[in-house]
Amino acid sequence: MQATPTIKLNMKILLSTSFIILLHFLAPAQTMLFTKSGTIQFFSKTPLENIEAVNKEASSFLNLQNGELVFSLLVKNFRFEKALMEEHFNENYMESDKFPKANFKGKISNLSAINFSKEGVYPCLINGNIVIHGVSKAIDLPANITVKQGKVIATAKFQVKPADFNISIPALVKGKIAEQIEVNVNAHYEPYKK
Repeated sequence: MQATPTIKLNMKILLSTSFIILLHFLAPAQTMLFTKSGTIQFFSKTPLENIEAVNKEASSFLNLQNGELVFSLLVKNFRFEKALMEEHFNENYMESDKFPKANFKGKISNLSAINFSKEGVYPCLINGNIVIHGVSKAIDLPANITVKQGKVIATAKFQVKPADFNISIPALVKGKIAEQIEVNVNAHYEPYKK
């Protein structure tokens, strides 16, 4: 007995649907996001001179399942408007030959409030440890997770004190560097592929 065209079409639809459902259950859920072009910018405002630098090569992982977040960057990748500022930053303050990396490792404390499959801006709090100049310090960071057109973007703005990280400022230039430095973070994530 030969199958009618309607039966053939229904069989194809059934097989196609079954295959899609099977793939859905067999494929591992994408839980890890990554970027190697995160932007970290800092700004110091004083009456004498503003100091600003940007690093566009921060690496970061974001685990969507448990909210773990990791950032790592090379200190020497900060770029300044003036070459002399960059030199002083690396040699005199950050001692980037001795302490080449800055890191952050933390966790989103209100992960359940973020819907990674729905567009929106989700305020969050990230608790963790930041390591600068070889000194580790616990920190709570207010941040935003933005989900837009299937992309995940993390942004944060916070203050750090150089003194908290044993960064000494010579008396000669103390007035040129603020006691607190504003830090801005912007990371556009992609699915992590092993």
